[in-house]
Amino acid sequence: MTVHRCLFACRPVVLLIATTGSAIVGAASDNLPFKASPVPGGVAMVSLQGKEHAPRATYRGEPVLTRRSATGWMAVVGIPLSAKPGRDTIDVDGQAVPFTIRPKRYPVQRLRLENQRLVTPNPEDEARIAKEQVLISTAWKAWPEGLIPSLSFRQPTPGSLTSSFGLRRVFNGVPRSPHSGLDIRAPQGQAVRAPVAGVVVLTGDFFFSGNAVFLAHGEGVVSLFAHLSKITVQQGQVLKAGDLLGEVGKTGRATGPHLHWSLSLNNARVDPKIFL
Repeated sequence: MTVHRCLFACRPVVLLIATTGSAIVGAASDNLPFKASPVPGGVAMVSLQGKEHAPRATYRGEPVLTRRSATGWMAVVGIPLSAKPGRDTIDVDGQAVPFTIRPKRYPVQRLRLENQRLVTPNPEDEARIAKEQVLISTAWKAWPEGLIPSLSFRQPTPGSLTSSFGLRRVFNGVPRSPHSGLDIRAPQGQAVRAPVAGVVVLTGDFFFSGNAVFLAHGEGVVSLFAHLSKITVQQGQVLKAGDLLGEVGKTGRATGPHLHWSLSLNNARVDPKIFL
């Protein structure tokens, strides 16, 4: 049986981090460096007018990032791929605030893997995956105190964008979960760097993701860098934008060397290209 192994302690940490130096304050909502894309796997901007102080906003029970705007505050809401088009709401200080999710259809990608276990895990693999999911689900919820994320990201490694976010994947003829990240084609061993500042909340060798690093950027914004050949950071380490965190590889469920980058807001995986 393959045993889950973290390079360092696996439990994600909550740190109090000074905003000087390591944290980058995001721009005001009126000047956010991306456009709203209120579709499954996208980001909605929900205006919260008449609020003098930072409101407490949640979506599907998860806390939501907010930014000041000319009329008060703005909620920056990550929309999961599983969301249905139509009217939805966020909870703001106990009141429902509506917004609309537009439809989007993602294409199908068909892949062939030599190792059938990566398509249909055996019982021992399933037990390992279940243990890993406990750690991973906690990492996605990381909200380090005092760390305010920049919402303008650098591409974490040079290369062309291949498998795009949201693809409905079919492995060896078997439909599987949609692609929850962005793939960047790159040679084995090429440097992978932090796209913005953050704190390392989890590292490990996982069944599907291979060698992986979870980097929390603050206020529920979390990146995953997967299939690495080498991890060069430790859990709890604070990184600046551009700091080395690992090297491109093909560990886990991968057909060749590349970087898989997932980005999450309020525990919803969204398209990283929105923030590039």
